[in-house]
Amino acid sequence: MNVLLVNGSPHENGCTHEALCAVSEALNQNGIGTDLFWIGNQPISGCIACKACVGTNRCALRDTVNDFLEIAGDYDGFVFGSPVHFAGACGGITAFLDRAFYADRSGQGCRFCHKPAAAVVSARRAGTTAALDQLYKYFGLTQMPIISSRYWNMVHGTSPEQVRQDLEGMQAMGLLGHNMAFWLKCKEVGRKLGIPLPPREDPVYTNFIR
Repeated sequence: MNVLLVNGSPHENGCTHEALCAVSEALNQNGIGTDLFWIGNQPISGCIACKACVGTNRCALRDTVNDFLEIAGDYDGFVFGSPVHFAGACGGITAFLDRAFYADRSGQGCRFCHKPAAAVVSARRAGTTAALDQLYKYFGLTQMPIISSRYWNMVHGTSPEQVRQDLEGMQAMGLLGHNMAFWLKCKEVGRKLGIPLPPREDPVYTNFIR
């Protein structure tokens, strides 16, 4: 079993990376393989609603979104990390997830459905819970079980060194990794016992007019 940890920060080895590494270490302690994926620090366009992804499971725009989509199906779980910018998730990870999740849903893909997911955020001081709520919505729309820790999945500091001093935050990262490992192992036991995943149904779309 393997988990992909996605670093949505423009800084490859900054505070968000430090938090993800703590989650990765706990997963590894439980025999779960991990890989880190950095979305990069080049501009990432938001979704342009061209719907070229329908039926293809790929985005028409060429950047790290398609690099991620090409490998995402090989993983059993995901952790998405973001710094807090203006009391929300940063623009890069928001544009990245808008397009990645829309391309998968529009193409009726199965990269994310029924796979556990978690979000972690890093901030100097505030805005963390709002950023977490924002990231959780992607998982809820895709039937992904959301993995929690004992406290909100957040760390504080302005440098990796300061993040390591956030003992409560780092403990939360470790517990998050342990909880995800436990959930993945339970899912695997269920699979071996022949317990099927919930049925997948074609979506029914309505609006407030009809």
